[in-house]
Amino acid sequence: MHPPNSLHTEASFDVLVVGAGHAGTEAAVAAARLGARVGVVTSALETIGQMSCNPAIGGVAKSTVVREVDALGGIMARATDLATLQFRMLNRGKGPAVWAPRAQCDRGLYRRAVRSLLERHANLHPIQGTVARLTFEGGEPGARGLGSDPDNVGQVARVTGIETIEGRRFGARAVIVTSGTFGRGRIHIGADRQVAGGRAGEAAATHLAEQLEALGLTVGRFKTGTPPRIDGRSVDFSRLERQESEIESFDYSWSHFWDSPRATDTGTRHPAQLPCWITFLGADGQRVIAEHLGESAMYGGAIASRGPRYCPSVEDKIVKFPDAARHQIFLEPEGHDTAELYVNGLSTSLPAPVQVEILRTVPGLEHARMTRAGYAIEYDYYPPTQLDATLAVRAVAGLYFAGQVNGTTGYEEAAGQGVVAGLNATLAVQGRPPLVLGRETSYLGVLIDDLITRGVDEPYRLFTSRSEFRLTVRQDNALARLAPIAEPLGIYRADERAIIGARIEAVAEAHAIAERTTVRPEQAGALLAAAGSAPLAQPARAADLARRQGVTLAAVFAAAGVGSGLPRDALVTAELEIKYAGYFDRERLQADRMRQMGEVSLDAALPYAGMQSLTLEARQKLAAIRPATLAQASRIPGVSPNDLQNLLIEIARGRRRKTAGSDHEVAAGS
Repeated sequence: MHPPNSLHTEASFDVLVVGAGHAGTEAAVAAARLGARVGVVTSALETIGQMSCNPAIGGVAKSTVVREVDALGGIMARATDLATLQFRMLNRGKGPAVWAPRAQCDRGLYRRAVRSLLERHANLHPIQGTVARLTFEGGEPGARGLGSDPDNVGQVARVTGIETIEGRRFGARAVIVTSGTFGRGRIHIGADRQVAGGRAGEAAATHLAEQLEALGLTVGRFKTGTPPRIDGRSVDFSRLERQESEIESFDYSWSHFWDSPRATDTGTRHPAQLPCWITFLGADGQRVIAEHLGESAMYGGAIASRGPRYCPSVEDKIVKFPDAARHQIFLEPEGHDTAELYVNGLSTSLPAPVQVEILRTVPGLEHARMTRAGYAIEYDYYPPTQLDATLAVRAVAGLYFAGQVNGTTGYEEAAGQGVVAGLNATLAVQGRPPLVLGRETSYLGVLIDDLITRGVDEPYRLFTSRSEFRLTVRQDNALARLAPIAEPLGIYRADERAIIGARIEAVAEAHAIAERTTVRPEQAGALLAAAGSAPLAQPARAADLARRQGVTLAAVFAAAGVGSGLPRDALVTAELEIKYAGYFDRERLQADRMRQMGEVSLDAALPYAGMQSLTLEARQKLAAIRPATLAQASRIPGVSPNDLQNLLIEIARGRRRKTAGSDHEVAAGS
């Protein structure tokens, strides 16, 4: 590598993004939407937007994040709509308030859609290269001050750009690191086969990871895994259960103003739909795994890092659930241009020959040809308590982290962090106030607040149970929640603002029609009978009928002959607001209380170490995390309600001392 001063700066950017996965692409687009000059550096332009593991987007809680990213101008939802080849609405057996869309994507179509959406921003510049190091104002800093003193909150360095191993140098006023699993990534296939890599067939990012650790940032190691893929032409589908797509007319994104409908045999923007297939791992396969357990990277001692508890390897399933008769497996298509199938449910780090043996015990896969072996991967992450609520590294000015480097897992969680980091890096460069989303506004607010106040001890994944506001913070109302926050930032174009206004007005119109429309008994007879609901004795408002169990607002409108031009998603949202109004009102009151706590700001330079009325644990946690508000402080493990009360007393006492000192100086001066 060249010495720092020998390189010529090839170009300078407002914001430079390291990595072009789900976090990096969203960060780059978010910055570009705010008018920044953006560079995004990736080791291979062909892998921009690559789906490294399962090519699926959405699911419980995750679908809400996808729509929130979309509401903030992101591209994940748009790319998904252009690539969906199999769709399911999860939780359909429950109420619409907890429905969760999940889309299986054509891996190639998704990747190409993401790159196309990136390149439609003239101020966004993709660059192929591998980042070797960050550059800093005044030269590279040492580790002094980075995390060594909990009450040292002064920033000791300012990032000024990056250098690549190819010898290119780029300047930047802010840098966002989104290197995913590439930071000193190590791939394991069996207990005795390891190779450095950030993804199968791609090199790990070693130089940058070593520099970040040398700077004094705290580093940890996590692991994740992927299952084998198989040739669909070698599968006996007659032995499998077929699962059809439920695509109907669903779109993740509120707007496809850039995209014309695709000319496919479905007649929509989505490509032709394909089925998934269901089979299972039975006793024979479990016996093979048990016999070879010591050859697994996980159980053979090659990996000590923690993996995602809720997405276990097949070895974990056998060890932790020994009484289970069988484990379900989904065979999911990878794309229209390939017969390859993703074997969901069989994530493993066993040797490749053992994986083949396991596959051939599975009904329908007796003659399966494995195209790619499954593997586990270990990688660096940076405990996110080192970040503030904008995802900025507190100890280094201008540096932001987003995605798996923060200890999360999942495409959606990465995309959510990317859009927040991209917006905040640009706002900081432009000298504007930051965007901090509260837990009561979004799942993105929950995600980031959890990361920076609680940290992670395993790869973090969003669940509805993590949110206190899962009834009012839903996937169907993401645009209504976040558009009023995003619009003043200047994220939207004029035509987008018009589309958003029309969509929000449609919900209000549906609600108004429901309140003013009277339905006669003869109009509602068949509808109520089908729902098993009591017939009307006299005319009733449409809104009152929609509150009944099993009765939808769309069906009521159809019976009454009103609202025919309203979009279906507007009817769903209006119905939820009508049906669960009491629950929503209680939750909104709780949200208001949280907002009030969030308005009590905490100075970043508070001397927590000297606040003797707080417990030692509280002092240490507060000094390490530096919460921005009292609400954030209340969610830090180890900080009790009594500590919060004493904290307020300490702050008031400090203000009185400061005021008294100022008065004394004035008196002495006079």
